[in-house]
Amino acid sequence: MPTTRIVVIGGGYAGVLAANRVLQRADVDVALVNPRPEFVERIRLHQLVAGNDDAVADYSTVLSPRVRLIVDSAEQIDADARKIMLASGSVLAYDHLIYAVGSTAGAPASVPGAVEFAYPLGELEAARRLAGRMSALPPSAPIVVVGGGLTGIEAAAEFAENGRAVTLVTAALGPSLAKGGRRSVAGRLRKLGVRVVENATVAAVTADHVTLTDGREVPAAVTVWTAGFGVPTLAAASGLATDALGRLVTDETLTSVSHPSIVAAGDAAAPSALPLRMSCQLAMPLAAQAADTVLAHIEGGQPRVLNPASVGQCISLGRRAGTIQLSRFDDTAIGLHIGGRLAATIKESVCAGTLSFLAKEARKPGSYFWPRGGKRAEHLAARPVQP
Repeated sequence: MPTTRIVVIGGGYAGVLAANRVLQRADVDVALVNPRPEFVERIRLHQLVAGNDDAVADYSTVLSPRVRLIVDSAEQIDADARKIMLASGSVLAYDHLIYAVGSTAGAPASVPGAVEFAYPLGELEAARRLAGRMSALPPSAPIVVVGGGLTGIEAAAEFAENGRAVTLVTAALGPSLAKGGRRSVAGRLRKLGVRVVENATVAAVTADHVTLTDGREVPAAVTVWTAGFGVPTLAAASGLATDALGRLVTDETLTSVSHPSIVAAGDAAAPSALPLRMSCQLAMPLAAQAADTVLAHIEGGQPRVLNPASVGQCISLGRRAGTIQLSRFDDTAIGLHIGGRLAATIKESVCAGTLSFLAKEARKPGSYFWPRGGKRAEHLAARPVQP
């Protein structure tokens, strides 16, 4: 029986789960392309900077030995020829491609000085560079964290609990949280001594301060930039159909609308141009969906449509506290949350459990399960028709 060649681009949460899951078939050859030889626990990068976790795991612990790990970078996809050009000069042919390149987080070129002086936190190399810079500073040196989303909140809390003098600058603190969850986060940050400057936008960054649009200057021996996410440009540069941010536009089965041999998973997917929130929690159900869609394509069947249920947002606030914001299945925050040490325990179990899910899928492909019921169809029906 001919072997079906499946290539997965991206070795994060989504890519690893998808690569393991397609092994439900015995007649597939699966290769995973990733630029690093180690798995990055992206949800622990703020801990890496604080020095209480290395935020990496060996691929042998999360990836099936049947998956060929290729440590390289994809530079271009020739979707018509079904080939991938790698940075090393090698060319990979595929029958089915799973596009799981994830998201990026860099300092914006539009803010003067940000690229030169600010430290992003979304990638392993950037986090290690920031950790090195922080270790060279005395504890009293002022740290500014830009961005009040979940990444910024976790970073500010982790650094402050580690004895750092932290100011968090943001337009809004925890905008994805309900009122009670936001109060929980604000209270913990206050207890840790984090100064929160809200309704503020950074106009410029220098080596020793940030300037806000209202003219105020905030001292900063280090500026940590956590505001905003992007995606790699691979899909757009390869001529695939993408949205304005560069995510691969797919149908509701995660199949590319321009090239049906390509299926997307994780943060770089934009099903019906209505993407889900970028998060580890939703990346893994998307990965399972992507793998199941590829299997359906191989079998000549009709893949089921996407409909993952969200359950909430888990936020670490240092090692001793956290906030768990509960949500409706459609990812809308509700007026219920868990705080304090219990929330920290839950958050840690979620982080550890994520690796366990990947390892279990490697041992038993198809075992990962996530509830459905996010009401995607209702959201799509309610969306205004584009001219």
